[in-house]
Amino acid sequence: MDQTALGGLAPADVVPTWVWLATIGGIAALFVFDFFTHVRKPHEPTFREAALWSTFYIALALLFGWGVWHFWDRKHGVEYFAGFITEKSLSVDNLFVFVIIMKSFRVPAAYQQKALLIGIVIALIMRGIFIALGAAAIERYSWVFYVFGAFLLYTAYKLAVESFAHGAKKTDEVYEPNALVKYFQRHLPTTDNYRGNALTVRENGKLFFTPMFIVILALGMTDLLFALDSIPAIYGLTNAPYIVFTANAFALLGLLQLYFLLGGLLDRLVYLGFGLALILGFIGVKLVIHAMEANTLPFLNGGEPIQGLPYISTNFSLAVIVGILVVTTVASLLKSAASARNDR
Repeated sequence: MDQTALGGLAPADVVPTWVWLATIGGIAALFVFDFFTHVRKPHEPTFREAALWSTFYIALALLFGWGVWHFWDRKHGVEYFAGFITEKSLSVDNLFVFVIIMKSFRVPAAYQQKALLIGIVIALIMRGIFIALGAAAIERYSWVFYVFGAFLLYTAYKLAVESFAHGAKKTDEVYEPNALVKYFQRHLPTTDNYRGNALTVRENGKLFFTPMFIVILALGMTDLLFALDSIPAIYGLTNAPYIVFTANAFALLGLLQLYFLLGGLLDRLVYLGFGLALILGFIGVKLVIHAMEANTLPFLNGGEPIQGLPYISTNFSLAVIVGILVVTTVASLLKSAASARNDR
């Protein structure tokens, strides 16, 4: 992140309106394409289908990153790749909860794609709102980085404690609905059973919601909570709202296929929680350092920027994030393989 941009957006971070509109239109078109190719005809994807489409969307995200690097500049290209990898790794953590929700609501496998896609679209819209609010706050108040950094450090601590206390996440845990989901469960007229993949049905002249509607609501609200971590995390890697938005969008694109690809392998990622805690903690420290470099708080150093702090470049951040993910993934697979041998 360019240190000169900490108090607001640098001129190089400003993207023309037509580029924003073209990007949003292109991403929307990809989600529509996803609907017509995967969701319109209810079915449970095969492993081969999920693998091919996951590869396609990851390749598309990498191609977009190359475009940012080539047509914008190297700095923003590195920021995009660092942001995309971070958001993608955090989205894998989301999949644990998605699997638990699907099992808890007993969603038929053939109808899970529709629930996931609508939930992901809702998540992207809400993240877009968060990104805009975050950009507006950063534009006006440099101390927001203190808030983001402290929140990420708290989240990293909480995630690390949970990982040590309860071990790796398991997809056979019980889903506990949040207050909003519970409210809708109590007050909406719902059918007892699924009616295909319909969200509503009309019976005897009265409108009823199906369990599919509650599932989509649960998925959307769950990702909203995850966004509270992911948005501050990526703002620790870039100040450009365009990079923040596109990294999030491409991380969510293909999440539908990744769900079916990794669904049976998630329990093997036993150290994922530790890895994500390290990544969030690292970015949290980086945000606090940035905030101190642009300090305006009157009770800290007389309201003056603090000098002599270590500079953490985006290149170094990318290397740290990739390194943590590689080590934790390899360690997880080795641990899972050893446990499987001992259970025989």
